[in-house]
Amino acid sequence: MKKLSLIGMLLLITSVPVFAGGLLTNTNQHIAFLRMLARGASIDIDGVYSNPAGLSFLPKDGLYLSLNIQNANQTRLIDATFPLFPEADHTRHYKGTASAPVIPSFQAAYKTGDWVFSGSFAVVGGGGKASFNTGLPMFDAMAMGMINPQLAQHPQLGQLIAAGTPASSLYTITSSLDGKQYIYGVQLGISYKVNDWFSTFVGGRMNYFTGGYEGFLKAKLKPDFGESELAAIALDCTQTGWGLTPIIGADFKLNKWNIGLKYEFMASLNIENKTKTLDIPAGTEAAFDAYRDGVNTPNDIPALLTAAVGYEFLPTLHASVEYHYFFDKDAGMAGNKQKALTGGTNEYLVGAEWDAHKYVTVSAGYQKTDYGLADNFQSDIAFSCDSYSIGVGAALNLSKHLKLNLAYFWTTYSDYTKKMDQYNGMPIAGTNVYGRTNRVFGLGVDYKF
Repeated sequence: MKKLSLIGMLLLITSVPVFAGGLLTNTNQHIAFLRMLARGASIDIDGVYSNPAGLSFLPKDGLYLSLNIQNANQTRLIDATFPLFPEADHTRHYKGTASAPVIPSFQAAYKTGDWVFSGSFAVVGGGGKASFNTGLPMFDAMAMGMINPQLAQHPQLGQLIAAGTPASSLYTITSSLDGKQYIYGVQLGISYKVNDWFSTFVGGRMNYFTGGYEGFLKAKLKPDFGESELAAIALDCTQTGWGLTPIIGADFKLNKWNIGLKYEFMASLNIENKTKTLDIPAGTEAAFDAYRDGVNTPNDIPALLTAAVGYEFLPTLHASVEYHYFFDKDAGMAGNKQKALTGGTNEYLVGAEWDAHKYVTVSAGYQKTDYGLADNFQSDIAFSCDSYSIGVGAALNLSKHLKLNLAYFWTTYSDYTKKMDQYNGMPIAGTNVYGRTNRVFGLGVDYKF
């Protein structure tokens, strides 16, 4: 049963992004994004992240603050078809959940003349916990593919199998995995208004990664056949690391038009293991070398280019269009799997907001996300799907100083079908269909002194 150690490797790779944005980047760091999406030409406190150069065009000097809380929930769906599955159509349905009950962010900006000093704290990557309480198709398929032939050679059990008893009815496999991943970011920067229509920004973000994986796999014969253990794996591993993201930006304000540009450089980030438990079968040590205590793994945050154009149709009606490009193929990932991508991530955004009343602003937005996905990039525990997202919400002007933002944001994903001639390395063909659901609620307050 030593080959079952390969299943243990799968416990170590999961990632849990539950936000909007690229493969490894969160772009929803303010409730204004959730309710409008295209905020790259914003001239408001949320511009600390979305358009920092535009802060120089804030209407008044003084201190601007914002506190935001989001609740994100996601499901991951896999329809797996594999000949060894005992179901009539050989298809099993798996569901995992990823949640981030409370996701805080904080933005601050101080304007004095042509200068603005800004900072923020947010979850800039990852952002939740993923739980697979009933295992995954790769766990079940690989275990069956390895156990079944060996049971067929057992003196007693082999006779039952030869008589027509399915091998999978002789044993049980239980597995579970919890994985969590957060990248916290502290950003600082300076904006400067060069003249009446042009402003610049320079700054940086310190990113701190913390995550962990806790899981097990047990394969045992059923009580009628002795209940002996066929395989056992246990893992308890935490990971930490840090990296710096330099950021530059520019803003052009031309009458009713506003153009915002931002470029975030790639953050080189390595994560280091602190492994408390790694119980594996003897003779399989080499297969786990990459996840032993003290080992480092690349987890770079890709460079990001954003460009947005906003227009004021009426004093009470504004709209923006925006484009994002994530340089995913240039960012190092575990196992160099970024090389399998066909290209970076392209995002297209549009949004509008209307001041329906002096106390109420309503808004909505749309985002289309196209990844450069490929079969060799996708796996049961780390897969992405192209999608479109819609956000709606409102801003309530409670006073001339205080604004309350409310929003609901959901994503619709396109299924990704991965056909394999060798299902998880076995000489048997199989197919996985990956899908997701996602929804985010948000509440935030902005205050101007």
